[in-house]
Amino acid sequence: MARAIVWRCGLLITRRFSRCITLRSQPTKRLHAKLQWLGSLKVDHIIYQHIDDQHVDTLRFVKDCSEWFNEPIEVHQSPLKSVENACRFRSYINGIRGAACSRMLKRELRVQWEHDNSTLGRLRYVWGFDCTERGRIDRIIHTMPYVDHLFPLRDAGITKAEAHGYLKKVGIPRPTMYDLGYPNNNCIGCVKGGMGYWNKIRIDFPKVFAARSALERLIGGTCINGTYLDELDTSRGKDSPIIVPDCGAMCENV
Repeated sequence: MARAIVWRCGLLITRRFSRCITLRSQPTKRLHAKLQWLGSLKVDHIIYQHIDDQHVDTLRFVKDCSEWFNEPIEVHQSPLKSVENACRFRSYINGIRGAACSRMLKRELRVQWEHDNSTLGRLRYVWGFDCTERGRIDRIIHTMPYVDHLFPLRDAGITKAEAHGYLKKVGIPRPTMYDLGYPNNNCIGCVKGGMGYWNKIRIDFPKVFAARSALERLIGGTCINGTYLDELDTSRGKDSPIIVPDCGAMCENV
C-alpha cells in the first residue's frame, strides 16, 4: 500500500477537518463525509520545507498545526537555506525555465528525500491545492506519475478562503503574509512576483527589495521579465491585483 505523505505547511490543513465541521455555513453531507474520511487518514510523514526568507510567523503556524494534529511536523531545509544563495548558486533568478529558488530549495530537497526513503515503496502524497487550482493539479499529476496523489481540498470543493475560515474556527491564525494583503505565504520577496507585488514589497519590506535589486544586478537577470527592480516605476501594478504564483514543492524546470 502506498504511504501517505503531506508536504509543506500549506498542505497541513488537509487533515483533521472533521474537527471543525460545525460552522454556521455548514458544508453539504458529501463534504461532511469527505472531511470525516480525511480525519481518519493515516499519514506517515507531515513535512514542511523551510526557507530562511519565509516570514517568521510561518514557523508559528507550523507549530500551531502540529499541536492541532497532535503529531510532529518534520522541518526540512536545503543546505542553501535562502533565495539569494540559490540564485547565486545557479547564476540565475527567474524566467521561462522557472525560478532557481523553487528548484534548489524545494524540488531538489523533495527529490533527495524520495531517494533517501526509496525503501518505503510507492508513495502517496496529500497535497493542499484548493478547488480553484485545477491547472496546478493537472501539472503535478503529469510531472510526478511515479507517486499517487490525493487532493482533498479539491475533492471537497474547498477554497483557500474557506480553509482559512476552518483554521480560524479552531483557533489557528493564518500566516501573517495573508493579513498583510498578499495572496499566499511565499517567501518575502518572491522572485515570481509581478510589478504590483514588488511595489508592495518595496513599501512593506524595503530591505528585502533592496537586496533583491542588488542580486539582479549581480547576476544580470530579473525577477520581472525584462524589468530590473531598481528601474521599476513605483506606480506600476498599483491598480491591479497583486500577482505572485503560489510556490510549491512540485516542479521547476531549471
